[in-house]
Amino acid sequence: MQLIIPDWPGLPPNIGACATLRGGGASQGPYDDGNGGGGLNLGSHVGDQPAAVESNRARLDILLPASPLWLTQVHGHQVVDAGAGASAGGVEADAAIATRPGVVCAIQTADCLPVLFADVNGAVVGAAHAGWRGLQGGVLQNTVARMRAAGAGPISAWLGAAIGPERFEVGADVLAAFAEVAEAGRERLETEACFTPIAQRSGKYLADIYQLARLALRQADVQNIHGGGLCTVSDRNFYSYRRDHVTGRMASLIWLK
Repeated sequence: MQLIIPDWPGLPPNIGACATLRGGGASQGPYDDGNGGGGLNLGSHVGDQPAAVESNRARLDILLPASPLWLTQVHGHQVVDAGAGASAGGVEADAAIATRPGVVCAIQTADCLPVLFADVNGAVVGAAHAGWRGLQGGVLQNTVARMRAAGAGPISAWLGAAIGPERFEVGADVLAAFAEVAEAGRERLETEACFTPIAQRSGKYLADIYQLARLALRQADVQNIHGGGLCTVSDRNFYSYRRDHVTGRMASLIWLK
């Protein structure tokens, strides 16, 4: 199994975190590792064989204190307590927090941005799924607010792998959606600067999802931000919906030990 262990200075020793890559599982093409080997697809909703997904999740569980709470992600901004467990119909949300040891927060992605959060006092952790709709809707700010309501002190964040700024083509509607919620003045200018017009393609832009996330986090008074810069579209070690359309899902996970 291939994992990314976040380079996250100042992470308290009682917090565990990791992110999966594409290889090291039981899934076959188009959910494989990109080279004909088994893929570690963790998404049960993408058309992969259920037995393969179950096997992949079981392999991951060996490395964790417990099975994660797998959310039904809808590109929204709802935040739940992972320790509350799942109902019979699942949990529809795009972020989760945990306040008890052994409770694992998990986010699935294949181009959207996963963001992990840690209270520097080691009391609260969180994870958020930040596609552009979730970012625009305030999923990161909501996660920070929920952590603070649970007693978190200063919060730091780590940005996982996502579609890079040279590959994330969007329309004018996306720029307009972000500009609409930005305050006039400096905040509006900083937001608009995250969108680069594409020459000879009127109304098309390259968006920097990493910078949009940093702006959102700073608006929530999170200044200690790490990670960012890995492009899921360019690097075939990652699943990418934009690149492959039919593909698997990776996970970014965090927990209290």
